[in-house]
Amino acid sequence: MNVEFINPFLSSMLNVMSTMAQMELIPEKPRLKKNEVSMGDVSGLIGMVSDQAKGSLSITFEGGLALATMKKMVGEAPDELNEEIIDLVGEITNMVTGGAKRLLSEKGIEFDMATPIVVSGPNHSIHHKAKGPVIIIPLKNELGKAYIEFSFDD
Repeated sequence: MNVEFINPFLSSMLNVMSTMAQMELIPEKPRLKKNEVSMGDVSGLIGMVSDQAKGSLSITFEGGLALATMKKMVGEAPDELNEEIIDLVGEITNMVTGGAKRLLSEKGIEFDMATPIVVSGPNHSIHHKAKGPVIIIPLKNELGKAYIEFSFDD
């Protein structure tokens, strides 16, 4: 897995959360993910295709962090996960991918993005479109965790 391809997504995620929600996320050690079960409650999944790679990215939020993110971004949040939170996670997924796309194009790597899909619920599955391994990076905050996952064809 090419770190040059992953770092712009991680950097974009940290930037989106700090600028849009005034929240700092601390990346933890990346690891190989062994199954398709999500680590959180709401996941945005987006497919990507370029001349160099085909793959997908997902961003998963634990419920508490998703609610706190919405409160910080729009000033209010529901008491539980609902359609507004699902839409918010889809938007964050779009913003992160858009930011990474800009960073990668500066390095001469261009790719097309699909429309993100959002899946929610305890123990939901994330089906990456690529055949390569899935790398997961936990991102922690005092209000909960988010997880960013990548999978690209080898």
